[in-house]
Amino acid sequence: MTNPSGIGLERDASDEAEGRAAFSAESPLKPEWAFVFQLRQGTSFTADTICGRIEHVVSGQACLFDSLEQARSFMELVMTHGSPQL
Repeated sequence: MTNPSGIGLERDASDEAEGRAAFSAESPLKPEWAFVFQLRQGTSFTADTICGRIEHVVSGQACLFDSLEQARSFMELVMTHGSPQL
């Protein structure tokens, strides 16, 4: 797989096939589903210790997080309820 900068990303072949099935090229990338992550300097890239700030692009709602689960929960709340109660 190649990202927009042209740098190759290594993935397992089964992950690649699963990704194509779940998210086809026909699924639009709408701004309503866009989030920006800002990571703290020196953060560890593990699910339990990654920390930073996430912002929903369209609404401007933002949240600090100190685990991948907190960031995921914020995205879910914004997308299902509009205004998170964190």
